[in-house]
Amino acid sequence: MKILALILSLSFLVFIHELGHFMFARLFKTRVEQFYLFFNPYFSLLRAKKYDGKWHFSFFSRQAPEEFSQHPEKTEWGIGWLPLGGYCSIAGMIDESNTSADSLPAEPQPWEYRSKKAWQRLLIVLGGVLMNFIGAIVIFSAMLFVWGKETLPMQNVTQGYDYTETALKNGFRNGDIIVGIDGKPVTQLSDALEQILLDDTKQVNVIRDGKKHNIDIPKDFAKQMLASQTTQFATPRFPFVIDNFAIGSAAEKAGMKVGDSITALNGVATPSFSDFVKEIANKQGQEIELTFYRSGKEQTARIALGADGKIGAVCKNPALIYKTEKTEYNIFESVPAGIVQGCETLTSYVKQFKLVFTKEGASQLGGFGAIGSMFPSEWNWIMFWNMTAFLSIILAFMNILPIPALDGGHVMFVLWEMITGKKPGDKFLARAQTIGMILLFTLLIYANGNDLYRWLSSKF
Repeated sequence: MKILALILSLSFLVFIHELGHFMFARLFKTRVEQFYLFFNPYFSLLRAKKYDGKWHFSFFSRQAPEEFSQHPEKTEWGIGWLPLGGYCSIAGMIDESNTSADSLPAEPQPWEYRSKKAWQRLLIVLGGVLMNFIGAIVIFSAMLFVWGKETLPMQNVTQGYDYTETALKNGFRNGDIIVGIDGKPVTQLSDALEQILLDDTKQVNVIRDGKKHNIDIPKDFAKQMLASQTTQFATPRFPFVIDNFAIGSAAEKAGMKVGDSITALNGVATPSFSDFVKEIANKQGQEIELTFYRSGKEQTARIALGADGKIGAVCKNPALIYKTEKTEYNIFESVPAGIVQGCETLTSYVKQFKLVFTKEGASQLGGFGAIGSMFPSEWNWIMFWNMTAFLSIILAFMNILPIPALDGGHVMFVLWEMITGKKPGDKFLARAQTIGMILLFTLLIYANGNDLYRWLSSKF
């Protein structure tokens, strides 16, 4: 399911990105030779072109039908077989689909990209980035309108949070409830994590055992978190309230029911689900005694564990245990709220990007495997669209970086022309494009290599 969600999300994002280039190109009467979803080395799954008032198709072809070439003014639409992106081939533009200056006519033609005014070319290359950013805002706005925004304030998590080893080494304790950063109130865990990792936080204010406590944060805390291979930082503690049973559940056979709240295992208190998980570890094949509450009364049950060491009970979602806050948006409220969320997401990602240039951050770079892992194992429309909007922001930002072969590289060269009045030569642009593509492929191999290394490390 994760692979399907990833492919669908990236397909949508690539389509709207290339559509941005296409729309501005056509606006300025620039010929678009090809518009492809996915790359098509050696052959294409589908080729289509409309001419003489009819659509003409070619399936699983290495080359376009000869009659396609007789209508160069028409765009060839296609689907490749390699789901790693896509492209919009614009006449007279040296990009990922054309890295040869020799293939261009000696003189710029009226329908070519290179014959257009500098500001027009600038908008053409910015079209993809603009569409990705606008697309993210549209998605965020639609989500807020349809589903609203539901949050779980940290202060409502009465059992506090479980923290990673890195956080515990730096003064946090399991059960702490974060209430402020450098003396300023904070209610959301995501906001607290962002400020701690990215905003040079000096002190975190927590409630510990009912009393206020301050934790000093070292300057290298973000690097420590990255080195530990996790940025999760904290997870809510919540009681083990049974919500459902697996088929053949040992707990259900022992007489336990939905709604029972487990509080101890073999006489050892387990006030939270995480405490229970730690206590039941390595008890495969043993008989255990569970203490639980049902209708306010304490009861016990003896359960014979199987080889898997599980009782077969599903814990109630913490969002159903603790009080959440939900904000509803009408159509007029959802749009500005979506714009704010889009801008905040972009700002947050830009802040995170600086960590890439550290040794610890570079080791955390991930490829398609890392991206796919962010999608849920089971289909969830809210999570799918939220991840798609987030990835759209990332795609917009990464594409605007001033690297040849990216949109930002084209922007850099056009701006240079607008400032100096000198246009870079086609051969120079072709060489820069080639160098940029080599750099991008190197980064792609490195990022996906990190994914492979982490996967192998978890297996062996």
